[in-house]
Amino acid sequence: MTSVLFDFSGTLFRIESAESWLRSVLRAAGLAMPGSELAEKARALEAAGALPGGASPVRVPDELAELWRVRDESAELHRAAYTGLCRQVPLPDPALHDALYERHMTPAAWSPYPDAPAVLSELRERGLRVGVVSNIGWDLRPVFREHGLDAYVDTYTLSYEHGVQKPDARLFTIACEALGADPRRTLMVGDNRWADGGAAALGCAVHFVDHLPAAERPDGLRPVLELVG
Repeated sequence: MTSVLFDFSGTLFRIESAESWLRSVLRAAGLAMPGSELAEKARALEAAGALPGGASPVRVPDELAELWRVRDESAELHRAAYTGLCRQVPLPDPALHDALYERHMTPAAWSPYPDAPAVLSELRERGLRVGVVSNIGWDLRPVFREHGLDAYVDTYTLSYEHGVQKPDARLFTIACEALGADPRRTLMVGDNRWADGGAAALGCAVHFVDHLPAAERPDGLRPVLELVG
């Protein structure tokens, strides 16, 4: 292998919990909510799939189904889909729905998996090129910069910047071309077998990791170092 492509959410980084997400936004708005109510609202938001990078919706409302299907093809679609899901859960101030969306795009809302820095650093030392390819509706580069991982990434291929989302092979083609990589000598690492598995259509090897809270997956990326040889 000469190159490695990584997914973002659930692979290199993990979003904060729904409770932390809601608590941070309430605090910023100067609003208080009893602990039991906060926990209940957080569970409802999680079930709705309102937290990008969190759990998938238990059920997507019919009126949002088509929007949800193409949500990662533009910034506008992404915001509309997730704020639409968020609004399924009543909150003390309607403005909180947009504030929650804004919060999830901040570096503070994300944590790298514990072994991500060491694995990315080792790949760089071995001379492999690294790209990030993500289904997303916003610029994740500041997250990598804030957490000190940007120096290990050569290229970013983000669905909303190209109007195409995984598993469409076109996004993986763009990523490989940006790296100057031969797909047959490239490893794709991701947590979603349907979306990230699309890289196999180009001849990429594919390796899956578990989408778990960061503290529960301390070394899930380390097998990548063995796979690239």
